Amino acid sequence: MGLDGLMSENKLSKPEIDAPVGPAPTELSVVDIVVGDGPEATPGASVDVHYVGVEYDSGEEFDSSWNRGESIAFPLQGLIAGWQEGIPGMKVGGRRMLVCPPHLAYGPEGGGHFLSGKTLIFVIDLLGVN
Repeated sequence: MGLDGLMSENKLSKPEIDAPVGPAPTELSVVDIVVGDGPEATPGASVDVHYVGVEYDSGEEFDSSWNRGESIAFPLQGLIAGWQEGIPGMKVGGRRMLVCPPHLAYGPEGGGHFLSGKTLIFVIDLLGVN
C-alpha cells in the first residue's frame, strides 16, 4: 500500500492517519491529498495551518493543532527541515501529507528532543500564507 492510502479524506475536520506498513522512507515523502486553489506557499512565507503529527513506527499521535481547537501560524524558516522543504508549492485550501525521516525532523536518536531519531508523519491543511 502506498503512502497516499494511509488516511481517510475528510476535509475541514481532523484527519485520521492509519499506521503505515513497511519500512520508513529515508527521504522526504510529499503526497497531496487535496490540491488547494488559493495562494501558494513560498520558502520564506509565514503559514497558517492545521496539522496532525504521528510517529511512523508506533502510529501514535504526538501533536495536533486540531486538539487545541485552533490553527497555528508561523514562519516556515523556524520549522523542521521537512516542513521547510515540504510546504512550499502547496496552495491554500490544500491538504498534504509529509513523511519526514529523522534528519529532516528532530535529528538523530539522542538529539535531546523526545522525537529525536523518529520518522514523523504530518498531515497539514494550509489555511493561509503571508
